[in-house]
Amino acid sequence: MATARNVIIIGSGPAGYTAGLYSARAMMEPLMFAGYMSGGQLMLTSDIENFPGYPQGIGGPEMMLELRAQSERFGLEIHDKNVERVDLRERPFGVWVEGEEYRAEALIICTGAEAIWLGVEGEESQKGRGISTCATCDGAFFRDEEVIVVGGGDSAMEEAIFLTRFANKVTIIHRRDVFKASKVMLERARNHPKIEILTHRQVVRWLSDDKGLTGAVIEDPRDNSTEELSCTGAFIAIGHKPITDFLDGQVETDPEGYILHEEHTMTSVPGVFAAGDVVDTRYRQAITAAGMGCQAAIDAERWLESQH
Repeated sequence: MATARNVIIIGSGPAGYTAGLYSARAMMEPLMFAGYMSGGQLMLTSDIENFPGYPQGIGGPEMMLELRAQSERFGLEIHDKNVERVDLRERPFGVWVEGEEYRAEALIICTGAEAIWLGVEGEESQKGRGISTCATCDGAFFRDEEVIVVGGGDSAMEEAIFLTRFANKVTIIHRRDVFKASKVMLERARNHPKIEILTHRQVVRWLSDDKGLTGAVIEDPRDNSTEELSCTGAFIAIGHKPITDFLDGQVETDPEGYILHEEHTMTSVPGVFAAGDVVDTRYRQAITAAGMGCQAAIDAERWLESQH
């Protein structure tokens, strides 16, 4: 059996890095598996204006690099690898990474959530050829072109506003006329001269040729009428799903797969804690994820002390 660590942190982002910072400063010698795409969703966010301490705002990737460097300064050991599976039946818990086994007396899960795709006809073949879930990553490819954004929340509004830096026109498509977006973000989008918002519309098929995406067939769900909309780029912003498949149902979750807290940040398995977007279905903010990461580290430390 592999030598057991005090704590292994699975996932990174503001929750994971903050958990790593606190557990490292508590001399717990934590080990983090940050994932192949370390840094979480904020690596795909252009400007963060609402995180305390940054009056001029900060780029998501820049903030994540700073958090990572800060946690490493205090001794967090980080590997940019994905966890394949875990065994939570007994302590120390088993964690498998690229076929190698690790053991830990406590786990902190901060794997976050990933973007949801529409799953309509023509989508799979055009992923990366015009259809994306990350405007920050791919927006510059559509300079002086027409693009669409699918969604009605803050993420959709942020994506659309960011895309106006490059595109000639951005059309937001939303299946209802009620938006989840905050009033501030919605008004920014509505008042932008490059943005048009189409309500009561949903994409039912993507159109393409040999060069890539050419448009979309959109439907009005009220009467099932359809029309074609031209675009060379499309960005899906309809929500996320928690990254919990590797747990194989060993931790209690809600019907959508988000981990449930049993007591404070502890899950249904004593010694397994969870923080950030893998838990949070209400706030989904960098600051709340960081705060929860702090809580999880403190909870793990106190729980481990209680076991002796």
